[in-house]
Amino acid sequence: PSWNPNDTEPLYTLLSSALLFDAVHAVVAAVQELNRSQNVGATQLSCKSSKIWEHGTSLMNYLRMVELEGLTGHIEFNSKGQRSNYALRIMQNSRDGLRQIGQWHSEQGLSMERKLPSINVTDTLFNTTLTITTILENPYVMLRPNHQEMEGNERYEGFCVDMLKELADVLKFKYRINLVGDGVYGVSGTNGTWTGMVGELISRKADLAVAGLTITAEREKVIDFSKPFMTLGISIMYRVHLGRRPGYFSFLDPFSPGVWLFMLLAYLAVSCVLFLVARLTPYEWYNPHPCLKGRCNLLINQYSLGNSFWFPVGGFMQQGSTIAPRALSTRCVSGVWWAFTLIIISSYTANLAAFLTVQRMEVPIESVDDLADQTAIEYGTMHGGSTMTFFQNSRYQTYQRMWNFMHSKQPSVFVKSTEEGIARVVNSNYAYLLESTMNEYYRQRNCNLTQIGGLLDTKGYGIGMPAGSVYRDEFDLAILKLQEDNRLEILKRKWWDGGKCPKEEDHRAKGLGMENIGGIFVVLVCGLLVAIFMAVLEFISPGLSLSLPSLSLCVLQLSVCEEMLRELQGIVLCRDSLQLRRRRGTTMLRPRSLPLEERRARAAAVSLSNGKLCGAAAGLPLSEPLSHRLAQEAALVARGCSHIRICPECRRFQGLRAMRPGGGPSHGASPTHSEESIEWEKTTNSSEPE
Repeated sequence: PSWNPNDTEPLYTLLSSALLFDAVHAVVAAVQELNRSQNVGATQLSCKSSKIWEHGTSLMNYLRMVELEGLTGHIEFNSKGQRSNYALRIMQNSRDGLRQIGQWHSEQGLSMERKLPSINVTDTLFNTTLTITTILENPYVMLRPNHQEMEGNERYEGFCVDMLKELADVLKFKYRINLVGDGVYGVSGTNGTWTGMVGELISRKADLAVAGLTITAEREKVIDFSKPFMTLGISIMYRVHLGRRPGYFSFLDPFSPGVWLFMLLAYLAVSCVLFLVARLTPYEWYNPHPCLKGRCNLLINQYSLGNSFWFPVGGFMQQGSTIAPRALSTRCVSGVWWAFTLIIISSYTANLAAFLTVQRMEVPIESVDDLADQTAIEYGTMHGGSTMTFFQNSRYQTYQRMWNFMHSKQPSVFVKSTEEGIARVVNSNYAYLLESTMNEYYRQRNCNLTQIGGLLDTKGYGIGMPAGSVYRDEFDLAILKLQEDNRLEILKRKWWDGGKCPKEEDHRAKGLGMENIGGIFVVLVCGLLVAIFMAVLEFISPGLSLSLPSLSLCVLQLSVCEEMLRELQGIVLCRDSLQLRRRRGTTMLRPRSLPLEERRARAAAVSLSNGKLCGAAAGLPLSEPLSHRLAQEAALVARGCSHIRICPECRRFQGLRAMRPGGGPSHGASPTHSEESIEWEKTTNSSEPE
């Protein structure tokens, strides 16, 4: 039928009326032919009865034989009851009205009379005002902060608004943006009606639906879509579950508490076994002065209880110690302990970097299967959206199980908007299923959100149009042009980037802070404090009231505070710290702390290099060089001083041989010293055991 584009009645209404008229005309013609051959009468039938109308088969046969010219052209049916031998005219809407540009015949196919106009010279949309239906959804369509002061299209901003401006510049059309009345995208009801933007397109209340409208097969049956201007998929949004923040003692994390406990037990066990084995084997008992054979039966064992506990510590810290095992049994224990520490230290070092630099995220779910296999975390979608339809119509077992959970869950897990879903994710144990583009946008602006797993499907956003819209091809070409010019990618970066959260793919190395390794400083400070405390205890432990009975000296009685004060004064003034100290409660004699007269009077008290005292001979002043003091010690040994026992094993006095007459040291030596040195030489060269 002829149709004026300025008519208010849509074209599809006129076409439906024409098809209905031709259908009734065909039925009437068939009934008339049937009535000529037999008397047709009405019979009351029931749907529950198997009885059929006796003239039904005959009427179907006469319908197949009907041939007539109707409003929609030639009417003819084949043996299967399908219309055949008909033609469709291809019309183009322009400013001058509908123009036929081609024809499609059921038998001959398509034949075009003229080519479609170029997109740049099209006049279909030129200066045409289109009604746009949309929905408020960040960042596609949003109200400006001062939208109350504006009117019309200026009240809106967003990705889709900018894309509309680009399309309008290409196709030369005007538009008017209206928000959808019910605030939903569009779902089908039980009676076949549609809601939301899809419903407004079906009812011709709008010419275009420009929003984050997903292209689905169910929607494609009732409306047309342009080519997708954005590709996406369904994703899972969940809140970030970070592990505990690294503490001062995070350097202990590479091993579990159980491993640390077993390491401590292993250290105690090895120390005790080493002490026991060293006591049992005879090869760990030795003479500390092997040059005094025949005169000394003293045997010592280097593995005392303290050394047995110190030796494993040196091996564990990879530093060793001055204690060296002599027996095969103790070497076996040491070798096994060293092998154990090698593996432990290597394993600890390998894991330490990862535990200190990587803040791992603890997520109870890692994929959609994990989400479907549990019930502790609720999950849902937007009510009336394409994501809800996807799960509702899916035949995949996992998605069916998820739909059954969402559909039967009370209270409802469906939300009315994306903002409501995100608020539910942040404030409760809830996972929200939404498009990946929306997920990316909100994750950039809320650092407490994250995406779980990958995409559940792949789909696209398109511009919705009424079925049979004449604007579809032009919008397809315009969208392709914008994509080739990267205009859509520029718009996406404009509205998606700029969030306050860093990008998740940014894995550049960062320096460790005090929150990562501060605990080792705590350990260091505690160790220093313990060492100072132990030194104070060792300092004040000997009794200060005992005298030295073997010395004819005036013992100086000092309090602990005075002793510590004098020691500190000597340290600050860099004085000689030479002192005479007897362990286990003996009196301390500090020559530098006495007056000059007393020091000269007590010069007979000689301090020997081995820490012993002997006052039987007149010695050198304490301020004399060490070589003179060693010579004095040699003379005392030659005279048989009972308070001195020097083992020549160390060969500390071999240099005294050079102090014979005529070969003294450069600083000079007295004749007495030379004679004493000669006597010491004779003593050491005697045939008797040293």
